[in-house]
Amino acid sequence: MKFCSVCGFEVVQKIPEGDSLTRHVCENCGTIHYQNPKVIVGTIPIWEGKILLCKRAIEPRKGYWTLPAGFLENRETVEEGAARETSEEANAKIDIVRLHSVYSIPHISQVYMFFLANLIDGIFSESPESEEVKLFSLEEIPWEEIAFASVTFALKRYTEKPGISSDAVTHMGSIRNRKLEDKT
Repeated sequence: MKFCSVCGFEVVQKIPEGDSLTRHVCENCGTIHYQNPKVIVGTIPIWEGKILLCKRAIEPRKGYWTLPAGFLENRETVEEGAARETSEEANAKIDIVRLHSVYSIPHISQVYMFFLANLIDGIFSESPESEEVKLFSLEEIPWEEIAFASVTFALKRYTEKPGISSDAVTHMGSIRNRKLEDKT
């Protein structure tokens, strides 16, 4: 960041009074420009015991399988964002059951939240973001073709105790400097 989005003045990096971290600060209008992690929300859609996966039609990781997920938009709840992403990527309607996993990737400032969800009517299809959308049994999951560590984490935790239960545990995990940390 070079210029203040409030007044257009050049910003400097410094630790503001009362803070402990270096921030972008406008010395003209006093605005402190905080930079926070991006939240990615998605679902593990289930239909008749199978998981709905999407083969990415866009970069990054084009051609690899993933769960329907994407960036949370402003003024959206995490549940609304997860349902929207499932609709955008798989043309599917879901009923969210519960939060399944939270996965942090601090070196790229991202936090993933995956929800277990029932696919409402079993209807889904490709979209501009997904070149293929398919239901997989637990034994059919293409582990070597999964796009992201966060998706692998969510799927592995699900396969350890499959089924949709409203009283199950929420799994926590992270990857720091490419080393997996599992806090289940």
